[in-house]
Amino acid sequence: MSAREVDAVVIGGGPSGLAAALWLGRYRRSVVVVDSQEYRSAAVSRSHGYLGRDPQTPVDLLDRGRSELLAYPTASVVSSYVAGVGRRDDGLFDVTLADDALVAHRLVIATGVRDVFPEVDGFDEHYGESVFHCPACDGYEARDRDVVAIGWDAHLVGFAITLLNWARSVTVVTDGRRFNGDDACRNTLADNGIELIEEDARTFVGSRGALESVLLASGRCLPTSLVFFSLEHVPQVDLAVSLGCALDDDGYVVVDREGQTTVHGVYAAGDLTPGLQLVQVAAASGAVAGVGAAQSFFGTTGAPTSPEPAPDPAVSDVQT
Repeated sequence: MSAREVDAVVIGGGPSGLAAALWLGRYRRSVVVVDSQEYRSAAVSRSHGYLGRDPQTPVDLLDRGRSELLAYPTASVVSSYVAGVGRRDDGLFDVTLADDALVAHRLVIATGVRDVFPEVDGFDEHYGESVFHCPACDGYEARDRDVVAIGWDAHLVGFAITLLNWARSVTVVTDGRRFNGDDACRNTLADNGIELIEEDARTFVGSRGALESVLLASGRCLPTSLVFFSLEHVPQVDLAVSLGCALDDDGYVVVDREGQTTVHGVYAAGDLTPGLQLVQVAAASGAVAGVGAAQSFFGTTGAPTSPEPAPDPAVSDVQT
């Protein structure tokens, strides 16, 4: 199987990956987006806070993004997944797909994070409509409502208190686990009027868009129209780690101001890098990585099918 040589392969077809590819396309670099079509926001009915697009449907955003990207003749999208990547002795990267192979001069990794979901009956029906993981993204919709927050780690204290910025009341349910916070954490919850229930959440009661309550193992029903959860967010960094990219203390990929990782030629963007996990931030970091990767070709030779890049301004003899 022969491998097609391109300037850049972007791994991930979410907002950050598409934004990176868009800017590579605008610099006339040949770029292939490998899109597994597994999107963190696929079940979300509306996302907010994106200037000029508030509210919007995340799936529609991705559809528009792909259409805009494919207007550039050097860009393409393949529906597949990356089985492995490796750096060659000549500095290029072998990218093995499920049924194809590519050779890339640059990589942009935009594989995002995986959310751990609570095991509650009815979760799939309500997730993205009445059940959320991000207070910053969806807290406004909790204004003046009674909210349930599911989780058991000490960090849930700050999570629950943040929800009080909007909610009338917040009740923490540990889903059957013992709360990991110390006495100070418990006191902080109590001082802010947040009830802590160390009990299993069994069922979300109601239909999609009309959540009524959370049924506990004891038979108690907690009236609520919105639920937030914070269990674990797992950065999808396996490919980055396999290439030797450094991670920070929280397990996210370290990048510089151009979006480049600690491995030359490998860029990262979106939720698997440190910072706020918001769609507009992901798109912005993708733009940074895309521009950084594109400009890294200045003064070098890219793929055979791509136009010659501009000279490197740092070594140019042009007088100003």
